[in-house]
Amino acid sequence: MLNKTYPYYLANQAVAANTDLEVTDKFSGEVATRVAMADAAAIDKAIGFAVEAMPAMRAFAPFKRQAVLEHCVKRFRERYDELALALCIEAGKPINDSKGEVTRLIDTFKVAAEEAVRIDGEIVNLQISPRANGYHGYVKRVPIGPCSFISPFNFPLNLTAHKVAPAIAAGVPFVLKPASRTPVGALIMGEILAETDLPKGAFSILPAHRDGADLFTTDERFKLLSFTGSPAVGWELKKKAGKKKVILELGGNAAAIVDGDQGGKLDYVVDRLAFGAFYQSGQSCIGVQRILVHASIYDALREKLIAKTRSLVMGDPKDEKTFVGPMISESESERLAGWMESAVQAGATIVAGGKVDGAMFEATLLEGVKRDTDLYRKEAFGPVAILERFDDFGAALATVNDSDFGLQAGVFTDSLAHAHRAWDELEVGGVVINDVPSFRVDNMPYGGVKDSGLGREGVRYAIEDMTELRLMVMRETW
Repeated sequence: MLNKTYPYYLANQAVAANTDLEVTDKFSGEVATRVAMADAAAIDKAIGFAVEAMPAMRAFAPFKRQAVLEHCVKRFRERYDELALALCIEAGKPINDSKGEVTRLIDTFKVAAEEAVRIDGEIVNLQISPRANGYHGYVKRVPIGPCSFISPFNFPLNLTAHKVAPAIAAGVPFVLKPASRTPVGALIMGEILAETDLPKGAFSILPAHRDGADLFTTDERFKLLSFTGSPAVGWELKKKAGKKKVILELGGNAAAIVDGDQGGKLDYVVDRLAFGAFYQSGQSCIGVQRILVHASIYDALREKLIAKTRSLVMGDPKDEKTFVGPMISESESERLAGWMESAVQAGATIVAGGKVDGAMFEATLLEGVKRDTDLYRKEAFGPVAILERFDDFGAALATVNDSDFGLQAGVFTDSLAHAHRAWDELEVGGVVINDVPSFRVDNMPYGGVKDSGLGREGVRYAIEDMTELRLMVMRETW
């Protein structure tokens, strides 16, 4: 079970400042633990310590950064079950998904440990004209400066890891605000980081209410803000961020296209669609929300997907048989239920699921959803998927692009021409062929276009954002 209380981390040190933040068990609704909450003064101190830590972090050798990350990997493995259970309780994530996220946490830190010692530069050939004769150019990457991180509730371990691990590899101090609904995993991460010899001020992990955490965005001592969360919040933070670099990983209403050439692979396609749409109660920004199926196989796929959706077990996330647990809150469940009801009133039909009880939202499949409804246009962020048919592959691509979002898309096809056409034409950050858009490996570039954000995560790509190029020009003789 969880500890009775958890401190926050200020300049590498545990601080039991208070127990003001109640963290609930998302299935039972009961208070599971209490966490220290940072105020503006603590956040200001953390930023000051991060600035002071910059020279020491710059001098902290790559092999030392690698050793810190390797220590984290070792300790995460030792505390695997504890981390998984904490995630299951604070996020309501089914225990099998929770274990999977701990595995990805480990993967992300492993990749960062490898990248820490290969942040290379290059030689720039300046011999483009006689006036540059005898001059040589060299470029290296240097840490950008103190970074501000704001992480979301839905992947509180792995999406935090995608900020923290690259920061350590890059040699930048950081101040992290974990989601107040799910702070425990980040605080355990802080406990493990505090065991290392990172310079004082290299990290602070400070749960804080959104309305009291403006310094994470506005303080000019930060040189980068990395935010993962909702589009409405993310774009507003960008407006307030001033001169600092801003990386946004926001929402989506991801689509999967099922081409008409599936043959005997329909069961595989259905299994993947159900997983992509309903794993961790659909609370993933690359969860499958729209399913476009070629008319030639629509009826067969529809029948199989309805059966698969109805077979998914909903219940206590601590039970290994559970596939669909609670949404993060009853208010989020009510929001999605309202969107679903509006879609039905506009002519949609619920073909599987549809039952809602508090934060428990049954895996739900609809068809006939009008394209101007909230359920179609916005990010559902819950266990709801929409079925529609198409006759022309080009028209299906256009339908996917008819969205304010563009994070990832999935295309099931045996046609190499269709795969490349999708890659060429889909306005998204990533196209996944023969799997769902929910697929992600932690070293790949990940991020979106349009309202889905700015920049890319994935360890090496995050390191590039957390460093900047510095040129040296040397004259051979003088």
